[in-house]
Amino acid sequence: MFVLEGVSKAFVNRRGSVHALREVSLKVERGSFLTITGPSGSGKTTLLLTFGGLIRPTGGRVMFGGTDLFSLSEGDLAQHRNRNVGFVLQTFNLVPYLSALENVMVPMLFSNGSNGDSRKRARSLMDRLGLSDRCDHLPRELSVGQQQRVAIARALANDPEVILADEPTGNLDPGLSTEILEILRDLNVKEGRTVIMVTHSPEAARIGSVHLRLVDGACVSTEPTNG
Repeated sequence: MFVLEGVSKAFVNRRGSVHALREVSLKVERGSFLTITGPSGSGKTTLLLTFGGLIRPTGGRVMFGGTDLFSLSEGDLAQHRNRNVGFVLQTFNLVPYLSALENVMVPMLFSNGSNGDSRKRARSLMDRLGLSDRCDHLPRELSVGQQQRVAIARALANDPEVILADEPTGNLDPGLSTEILEILRDLNVKEGRTVIMVTHSPEAARIGSVHLRLVDGACVSTEPTNG
């Protein structure tokens, strides 16, 4: 699904350049579950957002299904993200003045479906994630675990091939962390979605099928797990 060829990223500031990624090359097979770990500042989130087409590399290529993502126009790249990629973030990023159901509907506002179809799909996703009785609640009226499940439902709104998760259990207690990881694993194993997850947790990293470790922006190991 993804092929990265010598991907590098440098951020320039007044003090010079900071190299977030250094010549990263790897393949991510369709239907795999890749977990990414490494020390703070090792480039994990930069790599994840590069997979998602949100950070443009300063060197190398990011191929998705044979297409060089960053050869696309900004409009086509945005369309690719909306159709093919679902994002799950540590901070949830729910719109505070929208209901849980309306938050799930947000990605569908940019697709071609009717409002009625979008609402029906959003309700189906809420029900699937055990949130059918929380559709009309605002984010502040939900527990942190419920907020993260709403964020996962939103990520699934347009039926994406890929789920990109950045520390999805970082704000959760161990019990809720296990619940969220099981949801992600089911999306991978039962539905065949490709999942790429950044985590600081060695236990969470083992849930995937492949584990990538970054140090100082470079890939130091890629190995299968028992996930």
